[in-house]
Amino acid sequence: MAYEHITLDESDGVATLTINRPQMLNALHTGVIGEMIDAVDKLRDEASSRVLLLTGAGRGFSSGADLANTGGAVRSGPIDAGFVLETHFNPLLERLFALPMPFITAVNGPAAGAGCSFALAGDIVIAARSAYFLQAFINIGLVPDVGSTWLLPRLAGKARAQAMMMLGERIPAETAEEWGMIWKCVDDDQLMPTAQEIAAKLAKGPTRSYALIRQGIRACMDTSLTEGLMVERRNQMIAGRTADFAEGVSAFLQKRPAAFKGK
Repeated sequence: MAYEHITLDESDGVATLTINRPQMLNALHTGVIGEMIDAVDKLRDEASSRVLLLTGAGRGFSSGADLANTGGAVRSGPIDAGFVLETHFNPLLERLFALPMPFITAVNGPAAGAGCSFALAGDIVIAARSAYFLQAFINIGLVPDVGSTWLLPRLAGKARAQAMMMLGERIPAETAEEWGMIWKCVDDDQLMPTAQEIAAKLAKGPTRSYALIRQGIRACMDTSLTEGLMVERRNQMIAGRTADFAEGVSAFLQKRPAAFKGK
């Protein structure tokens, strides 16, 4: 597929996917999401990269759904506003969560609505100091979607998440870091260097172990202790059979850096 609304660059094991509609603050419509799904499927199936880095072009990560690109449906009366979630937005989020590789987001400006969800879905979220997170659905009489009501309470806690959604107020990147919503807030000019440095480190690591970690954490957040222990036991069995585990042990015993291959 030729991409019109995104770019996908792969180098040294890192795939950088950029939402590329800067003139629209990277607003999301079905065309954008369709291209993102194609790119994520490509990365999953071809296994040519070992880390995904998601960001936005220009001065923002994403302003959320493109309300100006609805074919007049919003203005014509009641519609099923959840239909496009089922057909496009939710399948993309599910794919991002299921990726067999680490997923980093570099939030370079406003991350609103669905853009907020995709930004916070990263395993490691880094935000520029000028960035902010916004759940603005209440301002147009809708409810948070694209996993927001599942993800945000787990990141920030129920009280903060609920107030953020009901008040529709911006959460600055520094506050998001204090709340535990993101990993780190950095100066604007350090955003991409920091994200790329982390991506490069992960690209040289044990990729299958990273995948088991990201999947294991999500599984254990919704289970009992006993079930969580069973998840860990299963994942440890899988990790223990990888070539990277054998290499890691050999490198430790030989007192040398490990040369992981992601296998």
